[in-house]
Amino acid sequence: MHAAASTNARPRLRYFLSILSVIAAGLALRRFGYGVGLPFFAVKYGGSVLWGAMIYLICRLAAPRVRPHITALAAMSAAAAVEFSRLYHTPALDAFRVTTAGALLLGRVFSVWNIVAYAAGISAACLLGALRKRRSLG
Repeated sequence: MHAAASTNARPRLRYFLSILSVIAAGLALRRFGYGVGLPFFAVKYGGSVLWGAMIYLICRLAAPRVRPHITALAAMSAAAAVEFSRLYHTPALDAFRVTTAGALLLGRVFSVWNIVAYAAGISAACLLGALRKRRSLG
């Protein structure tokens, strides 16, 4: 039983560390992107791509045994739900959205382009996971 618990802990640790790495990359992009000469498009949508990848990794962390394509569908559903939630307004929710945490977690304004960027990040994370698995098997 101890070996099974250890085997199950490794992927979760890997997903957790990957989530932290993606968060760090997103914060660095947001903080330093323009300073290093990246164009608006790369900073704006690069952050959304990374956010989508983070949602996928969180779903993998929560359910590491679920097939990756099912995880990707769940992540895409969650990401789209968050984006569509931007169309709903209450004073408390709007007050949270103007904070840094609210802007990073929920965003402020609905954009279909964000959904496209989330899909790209989710797809990339899913593909990278499959490539990593293939390399470890072969």
